[in-house]
Parts: sequence; C-alpha cells; structure tokens
Amino acid sequence: MASNTVTMGHLPSGMGICTTIPDILYVPELIFGGLVWILVACTYIVPYNPQAWVMCVSIFCFLMTFVWLVVFACGSHHNSSGWAAADFIYHGIAAMLYLSASVLLAIVTLAFKSNPATYVYKLDISAVVFSFVATLLYVIHTILSAIRWKSF
Repeated sequence: MASNTVTMGHLPSGMGICTTIPDILYVPELIFGGLVWILVACTYIVPYNPQAWVMCVSIFCFLMTFVWLVVFACGSHHNSSGWAAADFIYHGIAAMLYLSASVLLAIVTLAFKSNPATYVYKLDISAVVFSFVATLLYVIHTILSAIRWKSF
C-alpha cells in the first residue's frame, strides 16, 4: 500500500498500471462503459431520443480509455508531466460527459416506464445504474489524477 502513495509523482508503465492508483481504475471504466454501451444498444433508439447521446459518450469514452490504457501500458508517456495533466483533463471531460449522459438516460428511462415489467425497461434501468457507476469511476479517476499531476 505504501508503494501506491510513494509513486504518485510519476506515471507507471507496463503492468504497473494494474497496481497504481488511479491507473487501476482503467479496467473498471472499460467494463462499466462497455456495459452501458451494450445495454443501450440492445434497446430501441428513436432518432430524437437522448439515448443516441448516451451511445456517443459511451463509445467515445470506451475507445479513448482503451487508447489511454495502451499509451500508459506501452510507456509512451515517458513520465512527462504533460501526460499527467492530459490524464487529468481527459478524465475530467469524460466525467462531465458521462454525468450528462447518465442524467439524460435516467430521464428517458423514467419517461418511458409505461410498463416496468418489460424487457427494454429492465435494460434501461441496468444501463442507468452502470452509467452512474462509470460516472463515479471517472470522477474518482479525475480527482486522483489531479493529485498526481500536482505532485509532479
């Protein structure tokens, strides 16, 4: 546990991303973001429905988080403070995007709850829960990335 607090002043590479804070959150962000993407894709998306925004946000954040994971795993950041700042900025933007998508998804789910026993409604409820969990993960990652960035 002491190694997590001591290493806040540098960026990990390789398998170090699986043992350091906040980089350990990449995998849960990918899992919950992918679940949101899959669950919303399983429902019927009306063209003017805000679920299209949720799909955009979840796909964008999933792909960018995967790219970010690969950059950190390969060590392409060269332990630069610019990458620490970029990590903080990206996760802050992702947290705001996911928060907006989560709120819209919750509103749409409440508006379409004509029959709570339907399969689509259950998918939407699951997507709302996973979307808020993904939002929370991105917020925590943003806070921890800000702390790491300030320690450079």
